[in-house]
Amino acid sequence: MGVYTLSNGLLSISINSFGAELCSVKSNDIEYIWQADPEIWARHAPNLFPIVGKLNSGIYNYQTSVYELPQHGFARDHDFICIEESEDTLIFEFTATDQTLINFPFHFSLQVSYALKNNKLITGYSVFNPDNADLYFSLGAHPAFNCPLQLNESFTDYELQFNTRQSLTIHKLKEGLILEETESVELTDHKLTLTTALFEKDALVLKSNQIEGVKLVSKKTGHGVELICKNWPYFGIWTKPGTSTFLCLEPWYGIADTVNSSGRLEDKEGIIRLKSESRFDASFTLDFF
Repeated sequence: MGVYTLSNGLLSISINSFGAELCSVKSNDIEYIWQADPEIWARHAPNLFPIVGKLNSGIYNYQTSVYELPQHGFARDHDFICIEESEDTLIFEFTATDQTLINFPFHFSLQVSYALKNNKLITGYSVFNPDNADLYFSLGAHPAFNCPLQLNESFTDYELQFNTRQSLTIHKLKEGLILEETESVELTDHKLTLTTALFEKDALVLKSNQIEGVKLVSKKTGHGVELICKNWPYFGIWTKPGTSTFLCLEPWYGIADTVNSSGRLEDKEGIIRLKSESRFDASFTLDFF
């Protein structure tokens, strides 16, 4: 386990091999990534695999057996190996172990890459199925950004900007599980000012490829970050209720169970079925300004 760094004169980033987790992005002496205060939320930007969100009753069924998995899976709590290190790129890998096979009976290789390009950070995921049977999984990112970025600002000085969208359709949650009930959040000029009240009932969960890009911007200074995630079907926006120090922008290939989930892994909404000797690739970009 160790911390790896990249710098190109515009951005300096740090990655912890534990969870292959992004733990710092600095530009012009501004720290953009939440610094994992254990009194509030002790993570920076966990990688979510092999599930996203919660399972109904914490279990799933596959073939004739019942398995348990924690919320967001186990990759965020395992060591990755750095398999490539260059001037602008780091690649980390995590493969199935005897321990993971107990609760996730699949062989896999998960690679997480980080590449700097000017003031952008490109995060890539590659899942390979080395087995002769299908691999079922979900995958997600959970980066948390300091909000506010500077001492003379507050959480409510920030807004989210959504390109051309006029409103967002949010799926309601009950104890972390998805309800059929939705609500509409209206935007003003494609913008949503942040308030703590938005997150009193947990995360804002969006389906149906609603988010291909979103900016988190300070209305005072113009500093912020743009997350670009074309083709990611689900998205979460979250901060811990009652806090006003960070905001998570989360592109997902997968989603929590519904309250009425059958529990069968093959039927799980958003699950990816990867055939033998096949690879699944995805990426998103963070543009810091």
